[in-house]
Amino acid sequence: MDFQTRDPQRAEFWDERFEKDFTPWTDGHVPQQLQAYLMRVDPKVCLVPGCGHGYELAAFFQAQWLVTAIDFSASAVARAQAMFPQQAAAIVHADFFAYQAKPKLTSIYERAFLCALPPQQRAAIVERWFDLLPPGGVLFGFFFLDASLDQVLADAARVIKGPPFVMSPLDLQELMQDRFECIEDEAVPDSTTVFVGRERWQVWRRLG
Repeated sequence: MDFQTRDPQRAEFWDERFEKDFTPWTDGHVPQQLQAYLMRVDPKVCLVPGCGHGYELAAFFQAQWLVTAIDFSASAVARAQAMFPQQAAAIVHADFFAYQAKPKLTSIYERAFLCALPPQQRAAIVERWFDLLPPGGVLFGFFFLDASLDQVLADAARVIKGPPFVMSPLDLQELMQDRFECIEDEAVPDSTTVFVGRERWQVWRRLG
């Protein structure tokens, strides 16, 4: 499939892929670990950055979480709003790096957002997570990781083409260690094909 835009830091990149129905990073199902997590903890005020189609929002709504989903692709937002017309106001066209949360967040859900942007954006994403959450706030979800990259030079890991841009668990730990602590880390049994064998369910608590 031919595309006119090649820079995933631009909304047009994602608009074109949603408009052409090229979204291999999602298959329309809600992951088991997300469903279980939402039901076993008390409802939170949660942000879903880079929501895309927003399939997982069904689980948030069912668990009665106060959730806001954002995406800087207008095409993605339109798709998600069409899927959840009764909750369309909770799905917002916005830039994650400029978004101001109201009410204040207690949690953030991660899936295919960190890996969607080039590696040079990772530190800014982690810093933004930290700024948006209060001390003790929770970042939870799915992280695109390849443990084999821990055995090669870090620079080699950073030039892997994407999106999605894979990273090593050690690189993630280095990014997070001064801001968050990992309190859950599990293999994922029902990954989308793109992420099979290289995805971890993790829960991180904000420090400070």
